Amino acid sequence: MTGVQGVQQALSQMVEGGSTASSQQQGAVPFAGVFQSMVTESSALDAKAQQAVTGLLNGSGVEVHDVMIATQKADMAFELGLQMRNKAVAAYQQMMNMQF
Repeated sequence: MTGVQGVQQALSQMVEGGSTASSQQQGAVPFAGVFQSMVTESSALDAKAQQAVTGLLNGSGVEVHDVMIATQKADMAFELGLQMRNKAVAAYQQMMNMQF
């Protein structure tokens, strides 16, 4: 399962789950788990991209288009993780500015 699909599945489970207790019973992943899996997936894709670039530079038979695809996947995973972090920080800041 790719990082994007994992995030989509976890978010849909959270929305469909209703309350926190029922969503945990259905196997929904909390936000921290989703974010942690996103970071892990991003790191794995980055390692694959670095390996592909190294293989291309060493001349070990790696094609240029494979390197470009691997680097674009790593970039997109990083950008998604960055945007998730930005949204979480913005939500936290908005909650901190609320007055009761």
